[in-house]
Amino acid sequence: MSEISLGRQTAVNISEKSNMIWNNANHLVGLYKPHEYGKIILPMTVIKRFHDTLLPTREKVLETYEKVKSFEVKDGFLETASGLSFYNISPFTFESLLADSSHIEENFRAYLNGFSDNVQDVLAHFDFEKEITKLANNNILFYIIQEFNKKSSYLGADIVTAVDMGYIFEDLIKTFSESYNEEAGAHFTSRDIIYLMTDLLICDEKDVLVQNGVVKTVYDQTMGTSQMLGCMEERLRELDADAEIRCFGQEFNPETYAIAKADMIIKGSNADNMKFGDTLSDDKFPGFTFDYCISNPPFGIDWRREETAVKAEHKLANRGRFGAGLPKVNNGQMLFLLNGVSKLKDSGKMAIIQNGSPLFSGSAGSGESEIRRYLIENDWIDTIVQLPTDSFYNTGIATYIWIITKNKTSHRVGKVQLIDASNMYELRRKSIGNKRNDITDACRDIIVKAYGEFQDKTYTFGNKTCESKIFENVEFGYNRITIESPLFDENGKPVMNGKKRVSDSSKRDTENVPITEDIDVYFEREIKPYNPGAWIDKSKTTIGYEIPFTRYFYKYVAPEKSEDIAVRISFLEKSIANSLDRLFSNGGADK
Repeated sequence: MSEISLGRQTAVNISEKSNMIWNNANHLVGLYKPHEYGKIILPMTVIKRFHDTLLPTREKVLETYEKVKSFEVKDGFLETASGLSFYNISPFTFESLLADSSHIEENFRAYLNGFSDNVQDVLAHFDFEKEITKLANNNILFYIIQEFNKKSSYLGADIVTAVDMGYIFEDLIKTFSESYNEEAGAHFTSRDIIYLMTDLLICDEKDVLVQNGVVKTVYDQTMGTSQMLGCMEERLRELDADAEIRCFGQEFNPETYAIAKADMIIKGSNADNMKFGDTLSDDKFPGFTFDYCISNPPFGIDWRREETAVKAEHKLANRGRFGAGLPKVNNGQMLFLLNGVSKLKDSGKMAIIQNGSPLFSGSAGSGESEIRRYLIENDWIDTIVQLPTDSFYNTGIATYIWIITKNKTSHRVGKVQLIDASNMYELRRKSIGNKRNDITDACRDIIVKAYGEFQDKTYTFGNKTCESKIFENVEFGYNRITIESPLFDENGKPVMNGKKRVSDSSKRDTENVPITEDIDVYFEREIKPYNPGAWIDKSKTTIGYEIPFTRYFYKYVAPEKSEDIAVRISFLEKSIANSLDRLFSNGGADK
């Protein structure tokens, strides 16, 4: 199915299902505050999706259960009967629950308890158990189930695709997050950004991916509702429908983790690869490496909560994930960058979203600079793409896709490609939160082309431009040198300590010298003529790395000529004078 056709189908399903879901929210008014609606709506939506997907094989499952219920191990038989990786052995359906309204709480609990263990884990992370009694005691449980049982509320996987369901959950989470004044963008990333990330990852590997027998692993360290994993799997299957794609993910938010795991269960993927926990302090995939890593970790998060575990792992040096360096405790996004690198196979590739801070924050020798040094000196930074501003639901700031490659192709070795794609977008007709711009298919194609061609080149598309520049790795390095000046006392002579001059700390200065340049030559040219008594304290020289992206793409715009400004001012003065003349002449006529 083409993306356009898929988009049309998805729009219809989202509209229809969203209306159904909001009808349920109306029953919660008074009993719950608006920001609490998600406690009911999200788990009920997941439960109904499970319910409807199981309906076609329900009778066969119940028949099989009667035959194997005395067996110690029953899962295999019941999963075979359901044709899925989950099942429900309860005799109830939503229809039969409604037929016995006086026992609806008891029967609904029995229905939920009939699910297989993997679904039980999903329900446990919603913490829905305590809400059932509250709904039943206020005579609302019946009406909630009744709304979900309508024909228009059908959520079976045979009609509502995984892509559709992903959009529905995104819409729900966004709505509930807004009512709670929470950052919806912390839970998901818009599809235009995700598809750009996936296409950049597979751009130069298509010849390999179309071969038979392809097995690929994909990892998302902050998976949210697992939409990045889903889109990556979709793209890989477009190249090889028979490819074996194994998805792995970790998530710290219990509700979004539950949605992600439910999605994997229904798709028949290995849901055990979806793990709950804090990626920084409780890595659920120690020792694992993957073909692809794709993620959008939170920007500017404080990592004090994980500080003890992270610092302990930092001390392990190259035996841990964070040996390269530690960023400031108020911004942990570079820790996710390091975690992702540690999860890549020697041939692996990662696409990760970052804000501008990891490009330049921290001076030479700082944790941030050392992380950049680690990545650049290992030749792992492949490409950095600047995205348009206002591309995300929860922030309008400049953002970047970092492409990390453990095994660069020969023509990329020792080089980094920077792509300014900040102008490649179309304005949305209606903004969603901070998201006002979309990266359309055409814009995405230009960006991916720029990446694939790997040239110093400007690409045009109508009035839009996308500029690519190639740099040697060493161009990002510098030596931070310390310039000392002599200390004088009262008689005007330099203060000495033995044969050494004592420096005046109040006049101490530092300079960043490109790593490609000899620091002594730089000193003689740039410092000595203006400070003859100065010297370099080479014991304090430190190597640093930064990627001044904005500076590389800065374009000088000459100021307007004073003559032109004068002409424009004169024109405006005459226009204002004429307007005033008309105003007063009309006023005089009225009198």
